[in-house]
Amino acid sequence: MCMTVTAPGASRQCQTQAHCCGVDSDSSRRYQTYCDRLVQDTPFLTGHGRLSEQQVDKIILQLNRYYPQILTNKEAEKFRNPKAALRVRLCNLLSHLQQSGERDCQEFYRALYIHAQPLYSCLPSRHALRPLGFLACLSVAVGLALLIYCCPPDPKVLPGARRVLGFSPVIIERHISRYLLTFLAEDLGGP
Repeated sequence: MCMTVTAPGASRQCQTQAHCCGVDSDSSRRYQTYCDRLVQDTPFLTGHGRLSEQQVDKIILQLNRYYPQILTNKEAEKFRNPKAALRVRLCNLLSHLQQSGERDCQEFYRALYIHAQPLYSCLPSRHALRPLGFLACLSVAVGLALLIYCCPPDPKVLPGARRVLGFSPVIIERHISRYLLTFLAEDLGGP
């Protein structure tokens, strides 16, 4: 969690743990803004040893020097102040970005990707939606299989449903497609 105590020389402290380190209560929704992702990822990013001093400095410099300029020179100096603890500076930076808006949060993620790609790939917000996508596809496949299995064999309706089911592997994830193709092959007289 973020520190709630200001280190000597730090310009400000995290305002509240709920704001700086809280997880969005609606984090499981389908579309997350970059600000929502930053709120969700803040506890992970401020964890001990996640980001080195050099990585944080490179991220701050990118947000300050490259287009679009997110941080002013004064803000960059404040967040690079070596007298303040790294964790406090990082927490202050993330809090500042959350307040600044969507574009600033997006640029932070771009800088994080460039300067700390292994950490970027492990962010909680990047892994939050993967199980939901698989479960959604699985529920569609199960629903279609139950529809085919439980539906009375009506020669006019069933072939149309089989055509839709036959094209569904193209649409849904590959993990489920092999089960649907196996079901169709067995039902149509295949192996």
